Amino acid sequence: MDNLLNLWQSSGAYQMAPGQFVMILVGLVLLFLAIRKNFEPLLLVPIGFGGILANIPGADLALSAAETALASGDATVLAQLAQILGVEGADSVYALKEALANASAAVQTQATQYALDAGFNNGMLYNFYNVAIASGVAPLVIFMGVGAMTDFGPLLANPRTLFLGAAAQFGIFATVLGAVGLSVAGIMDFSIADAAAIGIIGGADGPTAIYVSSLLAPDLLGAIAVAAYSYMALVPLIQPPIMRALTTPEERKIEMVQLRHVSKREKITFPLLLLILVALFLPDAAPLLGMFCFGNLMRECGVVARLSDTAQNALINITTIFLGLSVGSKLAADKFLDPKTLGILALGIVAFAIGTAAGVLMAKLLNAVSKQKINPLIGSAGVSAVPMAARVSNKIGLEANPHNFLLMHAMGPNVAGVIGSAVAAGVMITMVRTMTG
Repeated sequence: MDNLLNLWQSSGAYQMAPGQFVMILVGLVLLFLAIRKNFEPLLLVPIGFGGILANIPGADLALSAAETALASGDATVLAQLAQILGVEGADSVYALKEALANASAAVQTQATQYALDAGFNNGMLYNFYNVAIASGVAPLVIFMGVGAMTDFGPLLANPRTLFLGAAAQFGIFATVLGAVGLSVAGIMDFSIADAAAIGIIGGADGPTAIYVSSLLAPDLLGAIAVAAYSYMALVPLIQPPIMRALTTPEERKIEMVQLRHVSKREKITFPLLLLILVALFLPDAAPLLGMFCFGNLMRECGVVARLSDTAQNALINITTIFLGLSVGSKLAADKFLDPKTLGILALGIVAFAIGTAAGVLMAKLLNAVSKQKINPLIGSAGVSAVPMAARVSNKIGLEANPHNFLLMHAMGPNVAGVIGSAVAAGVMITMVRTMTG
């Protein structure tokens, strides 16, 4: 009988906490949205599955060796960890977890080494996270793949669309101010680093959001990543009402002239000039923009077709799997079920809306000062949800005028938005490092 009782007490069902049950349901909802509704399935499938794995009671798949040691409840182990963390008087596992989370990197390393020596191991998802995200590798590899799939032709054929991509990044900075405002008002407790990481959601660029949050606010990464990819999937629902509200029927009917031909020399030169010019003024943007430009150069130079094909397909797909599972590891109940998550989701939708509106309004401003008209609908594509935002612009344009094909025109601001989000990420990282010393 005792053996049966021990077996039951060691089961996941017995150890299941209410928060873990809720987060397993959240993981199932993400899988439903990805599989049934086709919402960003390439990311939401591994994120949702990773979230389920991270919340399996007793498996400790998302925990470090030190966290696993704390979860064991062994009195001797807890006492030794309390001494390493400098909180000998701590009277609960929760207090020790807080001390571990707030400890310096050196102290965390010492605690982890003690736990490893004591026979505890890092969880599978924890290892994935360290290799893929904590190192910064996965978002950068994905940016390289995106660069290899990107055609700068529409942007080079109509350079004015660069202003639309830039304007759409206003959502990022407005959201940072909003997060700071919530903290000042006492509604939420976001640091300036948290606010900067949350603001990047407005760029509608998942890899950039993950990269910035991994550097500035790792504890918020799960919520930020889920918000970013969820709202990217909801672009066809979020953007059209804003686009219709800010444009007249006559503006939506504007037909744009055929794009000029862009030479191969221009396409090869542009990523090199872009990287050099931006990196000279904003070095913190160099990692993201550098990998993006490198991927694009492989595509356009024509002499490394195998490398370009690998970056566009096999490499980016493998990286996406591990990136998604790593993000899912941050959906553990103790990290995700927090009032801050609701604040992040609310600020994320506001960032998207402001970015969309700013792009449309910038197009209207350009029309007011130039003779060659731009259909304001393509301004909404300035958020870097490639190519979904461009498709939405084309769809709304065809509704107003069946002969109005805006897809290639909208790809200009769409690609500019990718560049803009990388630059905005560099600005955020530089700003936070300057302010926090």
